Formats: sequence, C-alpha cells, structure tokens
Amino acid sequence: MKQNNFFNADGWYSECKQLSSPNFNSRPKNIPEYIVVIHSISLPPGIYNNNYIEDFFLNQLDTNAHPYFLQIKDLKVSAHFLIKRNGGLIQFVSCNDRAWHAGDSSYQGTENCNDFSIGIELEGDDKTPYENDQYIKLIELLECLKKEYNVHDIVGHSDISPNRKTDPGPLFDWKKIK
Repeated sequence: MKQNNFFNADGWYSECKQLSSPNFNSRPKNIPEYIVVIHSISLPPGIYNNNYIEDFFLNQLDTNAHPYFLQIKDLKVSAHFLIKRNGGLIQFVSCNDRAWHAGDSSYQGTENCNDFSIGIELEGDDKTPYENDQYIKLIELLECLKKEYNVHDIVGHSDISPNRKTDPGPLFDWKKIK
C-alpha cells in the first residue's frame, strides 16, 4: 500500500483522535481490495453525545450506567472509525488490521467481511437523521481511504448482513456520499 499524507505505514489516520481498541486481530494475508461498511450505533439506543460508544469499543463500558448495557456486557466489538454527531472522528483500529464490526456477513458471495472491510460507525440510529457534520467528515474520510486503500465499494451493514442488521438505516442519505 502506498503511504499518503493522511495514513502512516501502520494504517493510522493522522486527521483524528486515536483510541486503540483491544478488539481486533490480523487480516488474512494479501487482501487485494476492500469494501467500506457504514454502520450506526448509539449507546444507550437513541441517546447521543456521551462517551459510551468509546468505552464499549475499549471494553471499559460501565454496565451499571444503564440497564441496556447488561445486554451487551459480554460483546467484544470495534470499528476502525467512529464519527460522532458533531463530526468528531475517532479511530480505534488500524486500517491494516481486522476490526470486529461486521459479524456474520457476506459480500458478493465472500463470507466474513471483517477480513476485507473497513468499518465506519456513525453515531446514530434508524430513527434519527444524521447530522450534516457527520456527512462532511464521512466524505472526507472516504476520499482519503480511496486514495490509500483499494476501496471496491461502500455498503451498509444491512447490505452484508440483511437478515440481522438494518444500519445505517432508512434515513442515511446515500446520494451524499456516492
């Protein structure tokens, strides 16, 4: 992979806050191309502007802070990036590594999308429109990812796990990013 002005050789994006999640592992060797998977997350569901998502991806979520957290206390998940409601960007896993965001998934007949994808979480849910600042940051990030990695397609979590996931949801405006 070539190195541009935004990603270092280790796959970390220089234009954001970096919090290293323990929830990742190595990708299979010689990944020829990538897809970007757009997700949504809010913790607790429908509640924004807190640090619970960050704590969740870092395995530091206080399960006593909200009853919903007991349901997810044993999950070990991460994404490469999170875009907050205000457009703030955080990277949790190097793009060179395999984040644990897609779960049981398939893209064009190939299983296990975590092996060949970069996951971007948007702070949001299926019932709330995304903020303009989120789209601005997402477009900027996607352009940089396309320059650094062989991004073949941009899909929603619902596209690779249609029977289990609905995100980024019906209110996500695909026309803004494609």
